[in-house]
Amino acid sequence: MNGSKAVIRSLLDDMQSELESLALEQCRVLVFPSYIYLDAVAAQLRGGIIGVGAQDVDERPDGAVTGGVSASMVRDVGCDFAIVGHSERRTLFSESDATVADKYELCHAELLTTIVCVGETLEEREAGETLEVVRRQLKAVTDRVGKGFAGSMVAYEPVWAIGTGKSALPGQAEEVHASLRSCLAEVDEALAADTSILYGGSVTPQNAESLFEMDNIDGALVGGASLNAGSFAKICEIAERVKR
Repeated sequence: MNGSKAVIRSLLDDMQSELESLALEQCRVLVFPSYIYLDAVAAQLRGGIIGVGAQDVDERPDGAVTGGVSASMVRDVGCDFAIVGHSERRTLFSESDATVADKYELCHAELLTTIVCVGETLEEREAGETLEVVRRQLKAVTDRVGKGFAGSMVAYEPVWAIGTGKSALPGQAEEVHASLRSCLAEVDEALAADTSILYGGSVTPQNAESLFEMDNIDGALVGGASLNAGSFAKICEIAERVKR
């Protein structure tokens, strides 16, 4: 929940300029603005190298849901992507695994490429429950859609690292990513191999390379660092170089 029309327009101009100079071939770049700016951002980026998605969708397709924004509305304003299950939605809005699966199905029906977020709290990590928690969160979706998950993405974002300046150590993140890929392999081996699993949680230009060097970390869901075009472009440059 950051920005204004002027700030976002300027940020995107700077971001486009930075990324064009990088001439990315391997790295795919997406942005996820707040609902109220989706139409303007989609128009500004149309035909360019940056894709546009929504930070969330409602779990209902339509109807008397004041303040709700449906997957079909998101598609209608020009989005090709959506995030569901972000840790802040789970914690601040008490969204359950079932609600996230409902949202996923509606995004899938609208042909939105969907990023399903999973992650544990500090208490769950300290209790040794990390892998159990993230696998449960992912399986809530894959048990519902099976091989229909193809083309989607997963983002591991430990709740304790969101906006705190703390990031999981590369080895910690890799362990979780490997477990998530194993969870996908239980549905289908090809699905596991083809699905991008992103890391989110205080990703910066300083820690991006050590994270991207891990075999099962395919990219990043960038938070605060995306509010600065230079920092975001540097993360993209690192991804392009390391994952080539």
